[in-house]
Amino acid sequence: MLAVAPKTLSSSSFSLNPIAQALFRDSNYSAFKLKFNRKFICEYQTERGLQFETGDAFFRHESATGRDLGVLAAALHKKSNGSLRALDALCGCGIRSLRYLEEAEADFVVANDGNDNYRSIIEENLSRAKNGSDNERRWKITHLEANRVMTDYYLQKSFFDFIDIDSFGSDSSFLRSAIITLKLGGLLYVTSTDGYTSGGHRPHHSLAAYGAYVRPMPYSNEVGLRMLIGGAAREAAVLGYHITPLFSYYAYHGPVFRVLLRLNRGKIHYNRHYGFIGYCHKCGNSKEFSWDELSQISCSCSNSKVSTSLVVSGPLWTGPLHDAAYLMDMLNLAKQWGWVDDGTDNLGKLIKLMVDESDPKLPFGYIKLDEMASRAKMNSPPLRTLMSAIHKKGYAASRSHIATNAIKTNCPMTECISIAKELLLV
Repeated sequence: MLAVAPKTLSSSSFSLNPIAQALFRDSNYSAFKLKFNRKFICEYQTERGLQFETGDAFFRHESATGRDLGVLAAALHKKSNGSLRALDALCGCGIRSLRYLEEAEADFVVANDGNDNYRSIIEENLSRAKNGSDNERRWKITHLEANRVMTDYYLQKSFFDFIDIDSFGSDSSFLRSAIITLKLGGLLYVTSTDGYTSGGHRPHHSLAAYGAYVRPMPYSNEVGLRMLIGGAAREAAVLGYHITPLFSYYAYHGPVFRVLLRLNRGKIHYNRHYGFIGYCHKCGNSKEFSWDELSQISCSCSNSKVSTSLVVSGPLWTGPLHDAAYLMDMLNLAKQWGWVDDGTDNLGKLIKLMVDESDPKLPFGYIKLDEMASRAKMNSPPLRTLMSAIHKKGYAASRSHIATNAIKTNCPMTECISIAKELLLV
């Protein structure tokens, strides 16, 4: 097998795709040499200093932030519990498994992918991980359907501290298998990439996948996170458990909805943080409705008991998306590792935004400044100026990590418009 540096190749041999070109410009991630075999050209990559190759497995450089968050969470679990046994249920090329082994110092990782054509790539990547104390491998590779591998471990009573399911679309069939295979107090890191469904364009699909009938709303990407958490909460309740979201992350590429959940013993009250969200197209305000209020759903801006401008989605998770204390532990660990500096880097900014979003006074959803300006028929003031004015009025407000030109606030839309108009008169 021949290794060739990119600079030795003529421009006519081949050209790197735009993603590969971007990789060379990223200080934390690079593609630095190419390797040839009879089947394909594969690029050696680095992520956070770890070398690996992708082969022909699906891989996104843009998902590195989601992997960073997962590694930080896994490392915190190892530090607090003394051990870490992880399952990467859909491992692809194995980069997540390698990072759990090397950075989170997992005691053992099962790397599973249904495509056995990836075996040589996964083996080569994981072989870079250090062996255990008895010079034994700390990893195992399997090629089974994800539900099968999790159920097999459950039947063997061989449970995991951390399960990562980086799936495509809105396949929620993994949730129950993952929950029964997870230790109590363990962490479940799950994914959805179905922005079309979270946008309310396939309500019957969201109902089948997550038990939630989702309608179009201006904060649909947050709804996507709440839909995913709600589906996991429902599955946990069926099994006699409950879950706690530690962080919820949305990324525009894909799009990708990633949530980290802790599994807890015992059911909680069925109404707690699990209900319906209503959005009024007429006034722009949102409101939560419990199961008991289903027959009385209306908006205060309408004189009629039945408001035709009100759309309702649910049941969804309506509680906190993040745990602020947990996020601060993640941020401190990232600083120890040199992953963040003064908060100007993307990872540090993201975690700090999530901490701000964790204010218990903030309700679900967010207000887009474009929507507010359209309703008020005026130009919106700068986001920071508006937030400062909202704070002075006694309301809570923060930026949203999901939408750059939006704020999360308990200030109603009508009041936001009034505040914005006052600012323009100054």
